[in-house]
Amino acid sequence: MKTKAAVLHEMYLERPYTISRPLKIEEVELDPPGFNEVVVKIKVAGLCHSDLSVIEGNRPRPLPMVLGHEAAGVVIELGDGVKKLKVGDHVVFAFLPSCGDCSYCQTGRAALCEPGAGANGKGTLLGGHKRIHKNNEYIYHHLGVSGFAEHAVASVDSLVKIDKEIPFDIAALFGCAVLTGVGAVVNTAQLKFGDSILIVGLGGLGLSAVLGAKAAGASKIIAADLNPEKRKAALALGAHHTIDSSKEGALEVLMKLTNGGVDISVEFAGAISALDFAFQGTKRGGTTVTAALPHPDARLELSPVMLVGQEKTLKGSYLGSCVPSRDIPAYIELYKSGRLEVDKLISHTLHLEDINEGFERLASGDALRQIILFD
Repeated sequence: MKTKAAVLHEMYLERPYTISRPLKIEEVELDPPGFNEVVVKIKVAGLCHSDLSVIEGNRPRPLPMVLGHEAAGVVIELGDGVKKLKVGDHVVFAFLPSCGDCSYCQTGRAALCEPGAGANGKGTLLGGHKRIHKNNEYIYHHLGVSGFAEHAVASVDSLVKIDKEIPFDIAALFGCAVLTGVGAVVNTAQLKFGDSILIVGLGGLGLSAVLGAKAAGASKIIAADLNPEKRKAALALGAHHTIDSSKEGALEVLMKLTNGGVDISVEFAGAISALDFAFQGTKRGGTTVTAALPHPDARLELSPVMLVGQEKTLKGSYLGSCVPSRDIPAYIELYKSGRLEVDKLISHTLHLEDINEGFERLASGDALRQIILFD
């Protein structure tokens, strides 16, 4: 099958991306789906900082690669052995496939699936295969999804069936923005009703976390970002206070608002200064969670005395510590009930040909969640 896709051939290209154009729109070939694989017609795909980090070279991946890890679409073809899905099913992609058999999957920690992580690192599907090629050269998959394309071959273990009544532009966001943002709050941090929370970094993930904290019953939601427009967006979504964490005295302001710090801090900015602010703003006995992806060489200076003497906890969160087959349907039910206003996260819609403009907008901090609409 021939399909149009956005292919990354080279990392580290200089901005603006409107000129360097790191993603090339090309016609590629898809192999037929193999065992336990399907072909999905992509309807909507979202632009995320995780995609941008590959373009920038902060998260090196094998190249060439069709990027995109947040998407939703319709199953149009089945490979051998497929039992979980049928042609016509609407699906959301999860950017880490869950094998269901490893020790992590067996104990409810699908975000740490070892075969899934291994396949993602190699740029293959869960079964170890590559199904995209051009001119006799195979092209790598991005996190088992490669959603910046009209069609994708995927493992059924990368897909979650959803209700057909959910619009695709909404559904796509549940694969990363909502799964990671809400999951970091309710699964990793385990926010309890009445807890106070600080959310640092207000892109699509951080604003999803604001929605999740509100839905989970946080007593005080404080949102921090350098961008005033994003702080306004957080207030509109349910935050009670906002802070520019780059300003002198920001930590003192936070401490006054919270009588000594928050129960939970969650950081999505991908900057060490942001993580340090989140940790410093967490009260004694509280929990700080980071769900961001800074440069691999970045290091956090931390005093063990503070961890011990104040009994603080610092945790990482990947995929929102979620089990996609469990949590995506649950979060969709919250959306349907009006308690998770995911539609308010979308700031821009675009076509595949506009993708480099979208990533320049994302790199400039001028967008919340941008989505690509396919025919």
